[in-house]
Amino acid sequence: MGLVGILLALALLIGLAYRSWSVLLLAPLAALAAAAFAGEPLLAHWTQTFMGSAARFFAQFFPIFLLGALFGKLMDDSGSVQAIARFVGTKLGARRAILAVVIAGGMVTYGGVSLFVAFFVLVPMAQALFREADIPHRLMPAAIVLGTSTFTMSALPGTPAIQNAIPMPFFGTTPFAAPGLGVVASAVMVACGLWWLGFREAAARRKGEGYGGEPAAALVEAADDLTVRERASTSREFDPAELRHGQRSETQPVIFVAVLPLVVVVAVNLLMSMFVLPRRDLAFLAEERWGSTSLAAVGGVWSVVVALAVAIVVLIALNRGRLRDLRGTMDAGVNASVLPVVSVASLVGFGAVVAELPAFTAVRDWVLSIEGGPLVSLAVSTNVLAALTGSASGGLTIALDALGATYMQLAGELGIDPSLMHRVAVIGAGTLDSLPHNGAVVTLLAVCGSTHGKSYFDIVMAGIVGPIVALIAVIVLGSLFGSF
Repeated sequence: MGLVGILLALALLIGLAYRSWSVLLLAPLAALAAAAFAGEPLLAHWTQTFMGSAARFFAQFFPIFLLGALFGKLMDDSGSVQAIARFVGTKLGARRAILAVVIAGGMVTYGGVSLFVAFFVLVPMAQALFREADIPHRLMPAAIVLGTSTFTMSALPGTPAIQNAIPMPFFGTTPFAAPGLGVVASAVMVACGLWWLGFREAAARRKGEGYGGEPAAALVEAADDLTVRERASTSREFDPAELRHGQRSETQPVIFVAVLPLVVVVAVNLLMSMFVLPRRDLAFLAEERWGSTSLAAVGGVWSVVVALAVAIVVLIALNRGRLRDLRGTMDAGVNASVLPVVSVASLVGFGAVVAELPAFTAVRDWVLSIEGGPLVSLAVSTNVLAALTGSASGGLTIALDALGATYMQLAGELGIDPSLMHRVAVIGAGTLDSLPHNGAVVTLLAVCGSTHGKSYFDIVMAGIVGPIVALIAVIVLGSLFGSF
């Protein structure tokens, strides 16, 4: 009965979430349903297991959600994201419209701009370029996914995406874990995605298919759509409703000023991870008052937090004149972080309850018995959980909460570098999370004025198939040569 309860709880969570019920209600409800089938104490699981795990996730990662959302909103209202998009679009032009969209998306998201901020800026740019080049409008969502939701989320070394931060406390790694493999994976994702989109563009031209069109009000309506907001908040770190608050600058900075905060994020992240923190005497962290922790457990999060904080200071200093309502912008930015972090924490709480049930032993044993070794089973577990929850961050945390210690033990026994585990886990979580019910997919289609029927197949090819090929390449290379 316990295993049946787990399956029914997952079905309840997925089914009602797809119908836009709030995960804040669904996650504890589904967790209690699973506990009831197992004959476990319900209130104890709710207040102790569920809330304890959710609170730990919140304590560990809220600083990244908070500063990441704030940085994204400041970049948006200062006109910096728009300046970068305009610069890339102008330099590459309509003849390279798809490449321009991918590069612009990659630049802003690798620099720390929240995904949904990027969506609402990139879509007008992409619409103008695709219309001028007469490329079918239906290909636009896939191009944006390739630039914003693949290699910059899970593969490029040092990416400040929350997905890249989640494995760090479990494996004692940094944001730059397995940098060589990350670069290889990024190249595979970009190559596969650009090849597919180029192939589809050429096929459309042969058939005489042009740009088509989109609803003129799609961009505005999507920002206020409650369904979009509910699904979006479980998948990424920014609440789209806050995009309408604050005041966007009517002027844009020069490209150097626009790009500099992004460079600061990457540079400070690297300095903190590789030079500053490793040289500090942080033995005091082992004391009980600091949670009996270690630099390996907190250093990665500290690096990202400091990088975002420094970049925020630089951004405000460079753009103070353009930020006409600084307080309103900052309020909107920090508010945008709250619903996403609580939503993902609730998914983590659900996973913690399921992992505590006696029947979960059978699930764990099945995962660990998958042929191919720990790297393959880790990739499968993160893929499956990200697919079920529609959230890369939620699925990744659930998998590592339940199995992270086991994988670390296996890594020690088999001589596997934890950095390799880190990179496989992150790339694995960033593949099947983009199923039709994923919040980022729903949001992007709404913002673009497209539908699943028109655009989802190309999203699958650019945002799922390419990352899966990259994941296989990382597992093969890592198995043969180790982490590099």
